[in-house]
Amino acid sequence: MSREITIAGVRISRPEKEMYPATDEAVAVTKADVAGYYADLAEAMLPHLRGRPISMQRFPDGIEGSSFYEKKVPGHFPDFVTRVEVDTADGAQQQVTIEDQRTLVYLADQACLTPHVWLATAEHLHQPDQLIIDLDPSVPGLAAVRRATTAVGELLDEIGLTSFVKTTGSRGYHVLVPLRPERDFDGVREFARSFAQVLIARAPDLLTLEARKNKRGERVLVDIQRNAYGQTAVPPYVLRARPGAPVATPIGWDEVSRVAPGGHTIRSIKRRLAQIDDPWAGIGRRRQTLTKAAERLRRLTD
Repeated sequence: MSREITIAGVRISRPEKEMYPATDEAVAVTKADVAGYYADLAEAMLPHLRGRPISMQRFPDGIEGSSFYEKKVPGHFPDFVTRVEVDTADGAQQQVTIEDQRTLVYLADQACLTPHVWLATAEHLHQPDQLIIDLDPSVPGLAAVRRATTAVGELLDEIGLTSFVKTTGSRGYHVLVPLRPERDFDGVREFARSFAQVLIARAPDLLTLEARKNKRGERVLVDIQRNAYGQTAVPPYVLRARPGAPVATPIGWDEVSRVAPGGHTIRSIKRRLAQIDDPWAGIGRRRQTLTKAAERLRRLTD
């Protein structure tokens, strides 16, 4: 018989449901485990979630069952879950924002394993405060995607931008540049494209902007397409729907060569945070403008 438990003030239905099956390396992860994880990690996660519309990636029967993305707030969601109105191709709609621990846990009870966040906040929906470059390997192996990620960080440093890196919990790495919300998405994406073109010109055998896998060869995709209105990215410390419950993990630039994209899981991340300072702590205070960096980038192409 199913039972209910309460975590962070939220009743968890069917807490024993397996969301991640057991693997050779780890026991199964239940819905109670997921809810408890999000309750425990809320303090580290919330600075990267608050004020941002999210898309909920839901797995009613765990990662081995069917899944779906949900943007619009379902009618049954309680009043404590905050909303923001956004414009879509189908008109205005309400989307969830995660402002507190209780909402994180409630979404876990709704089988939302991974909340994906906008690159803009509700205050400036059309002016992003993040630029994200997604390094996606075309073939198995870590060497190329690690070189590509390091190259991104080095060029950003060369043009005077402070950047942060995280594992995606999947196959690659994300590089994030915190921005002042001044330019619109088109302006930020134009900068990202120019940046990628300079980067690729320096290492054409390693990098590409070609989205089609059959045309990439073994090159690493420098994906800039997340820099658009309504697009999303996985925020720090969320779980990914892959065996072993890997976690999108902020790392230091010196860790790219040591920490694999799925290197930390629901079982190891708390130990990591107990041992080291969060590499992304205070990231909101590092917002920058792109003006001078764009000028430096242009000079590199002259």
